[in-house]
Amino acid sequence: MSDSSDFSTLDLKPELLGNLADLGYVEMTLVQAKTLPPLIEGKDVLARAKTGSGKTAAFGLGLLTRLDVAMFKTQGLVLCPTRELADQVSKELRRLARAIPNIKILSVCGGSPLRDQTASLQRSPHIIVGTPGRVHKHLRGGVIDLSDLQTFVLDEADRMLDMGFMDELAAILAFVPSKRQTLLFSATYPDAIAEMSARVQRDPIIVDVTDDEQPAQITQTWCSVTRENRNAELLRVLRAWGGELNLVFCNTKIDCAEVADYLQRERIVAIALHGDLDQAQRNQVLVRFSNRSASVLIATDVAARGLDVKDIDAVFNYELPPQAEIYVHRIGRTGRAGKTGVAVSLVEDREMWRLEEIEKALPDALLQKRGIPDAKRGDDALNPKMTTIQISGGRKNKLRPGDLLGALTAQGTIPGDAVGSIDLFDSYGYVAVQNQYAQKAQRQLSDRPIKGRKYRARVRR
Repeated sequence: MSDSSDFSTLDLKPELLGNLADLGYVEMTLVQAKTLPPLIEGKDVLARAKTGSGKTAAFGLGLLTRLDVAMFKTQGLVLCPTRELADQVSKELRRLARAIPNIKILSVCGGSPLRDQTASLQRSPHIIVGTPGRVHKHLRGGVIDLSDLQTFVLDEADRMLDMGFMDELAAILAFVPSKRQTLLFSATYPDAIAEMSARVQRDPIIVDVTDDEQPAQITQTWCSVTRENRNAELLRVLRAWGGELNLVFCNTKIDCAEVADYLQRERIVAIALHGDLDQAQRNQVLVRFSNRSASVLIATDVAARGLDVKDIDAVFNYELPPQAEIYVHRIGRTGRAGKTGVAVSLVEDREMWRLEEIEKALPDALLQKRGIPDAKRGDDALNPKMTTIQISGGRKNKLRPGDLLGALTAQGTIPGDAVGSIDLFDSYGYVAVQNQYAQKAQRQLSDRPIKGRKYRARVRR
């Protein structure tokens, strides 16, 4: 196996190599360097790697390299524990595959109409990315045909087990050909993962990069609060230590909604992510946070599963979680890819036992008690620089990100570097633009025909 970290040393399709350069992928991450050679050779791989390590590109490039695009059969199946993660994985696969013509990648998750998914599945996508429950439902209905499957991927397998998907996984295996490549990626390696690997894999190459990965550089602080001043103190710590992207964890969805309402009254652009939102609402919340048109996301642990937003500046625990493991997952959202991060926890006297349990379980956590400094910068750091515009057309209308970018920049009144992330879903899309161009962008998207048709556009706040 080559020790080089250059993608050009791999036997990848030329289209993939050229696209990687365009995407700015220069060197492989550790998990990519260790897993891609055996992946490309068609071997089974059992890999342990942290979230944010580049594992999606690892199994994605291996899967895409072995794919026969001329054969309109489902050749790859990726299972994820949550629909948010499935959507993110499918989006990343499309980015990696954008130089390969006529490739079809479909996300199949709960929360979307079965009828629409059934219609799309009848055209045999090359790759299906989905959650176990919905994929199994389509398999039982005879809608998904896996007889030509080449590569089966279990992403975040440990969390799938934690969420009770073992029965669905066992049922899906009955539809999967015995002759296949099976890739299993996990952040932890409990006994149940070894048992799963023994059941679904054949002589896997075992890769564990968790000990070799650079430890996260996270400054961990806790502040004493009371029940009465918790909201006000959260606002103070946000102003003192927050950045452009801040994630606030609450233990209940009721607290999520109340904290979001409080921060919004204080003119902080805050949005909530919890179990009462439907899929369209969840998509909008995640898009607005990831494209930097909202500075604070308040979420429960369940709702945040699968959330993979890069460059989160700080994580705030509105309340400490009851288990140390959950605390680790929370603060691990910041300080990724060698960057520094900040984690701040609010603790009442009655919650000190939780802090003590975390310190016992994590002796290297270095949680330091600090007073909250008065912020001199006001809310400047918390004011998002982008605005999200929703358009009433999406992938079903054959729209592509380039179509929306062209509609915004063709007249020369909006510079290309003022346009941020463009996210397209089946029947709607979102565009982020710098604040000063928001109204102009909304008018152009509404007034200018895109591919011969006009769409409604409105600013989302």
